[in-house]
Amino acid sequence: MALLCSNGVWPELPYAVSRPTLETLQLWTQIVGKVRLAQTPWLNHGWHVTLYVSARGLTTGLIPHGALGFDLELDLISHELVVRVSDGGEGRIDLAPGSIADFHAEVLETLARLGVPVEIDIHPNEMPAPIPFPRDTGEREYDRDVAHRFWRALVQCDRVFKLFRTRFVGKCSPVHFFWGSFDLAVTRFSGRTAPRHPGGVPYLPDAVTREAYSHEVSSAGFWPGSGDVQYAAFYSYCYPMPAGFADAAIMPEEARFDPLLGEFLLPYDAVRTAPDPDAALLAFLQTTYEAAANAGGWDREALEIDEGRPGRPRLVG
Repeated sequence: MALLCSNGVWPELPYAVSRPTLETLQLWTQIVGKVRLAQTPWLNHGWHVTLYVSARGLTTGLIPHGALGFDLELDLISHELVVRVSDGGEGRIDLAPGSIADFHAEVLETLARLGVPVEIDIHPNEMPAPIPFPRDTGEREYDRDVAHRFWRALVQCDRVFKLFRTRFVGKCSPVHFFWGSFDLAVTRFSGRTAPRHPGGVPYLPDAVTREAYSHEVSSAGFWPGSGDVQYAAFYSYCYPMPAGFADAAIMPEEARFDPLLGEFLLPYDAVRTAPDPDAALLAFLQTTYEAAANAGGWDREALEIDEGRPGRPRLVG
């Protein structure tokens, strides 16, 4: 299929062109993610709410509903929201320009028709000036090519993040997509509890933030840009931030520490155009993790292991 092979393995993601479509997609993922949130028991660090990169887009994975289970997948190849129920029921909603209110109503109506009705919180999270979904009646843009490029970038990020994840035997999150902040992330834990988080994250309840950062973390991810960062970028931060973290030498050379965000940033284009994009991204992930672990006094010898390889068990102990 020519569409899948265009523009190289790491596609271009120009911010100005992409932003309107990605804003629409972010609101759609919030509606889909809130369905999972409403039906799934709370798991540490909010891991029960996330989406996952799939072979066709972003999926919730299986969601419980009494004796049934169902999932939702934003298919960014056929550009449909696909709802599948374990009793064989299926529904499809076209992804196209239109209002968030209409999409919200159609999702809930489809779930009810398939025998898995769900009520969700109607307020977007982590977005400035949020409009409740039923009242967001303005026309929203949706460019299929932009959405498809974004998903193709996520496929590559997911692959490299998962390889990076194999180097760590301590507690580590899945590679998963947070629909509030609209980023793909992977998080490592030192094994120690963290100081109480002060909260104050815009448009996110303090109780959620404090539960998410209950333990020391080094977290890295990818997001398509927002606010003052008007370009797609990789990021890496730690909580709590130890002295010396911001001054660490990070690779590749295009990476920098943003004092306002309190994290390292690496432009997506620096990876996309590198002679070896995988190596460039892995260098950023590894050196920022080492900066956090070294400054924070993590027990690296106990937490780290050789990179995983298919079909090859590693010697431990």
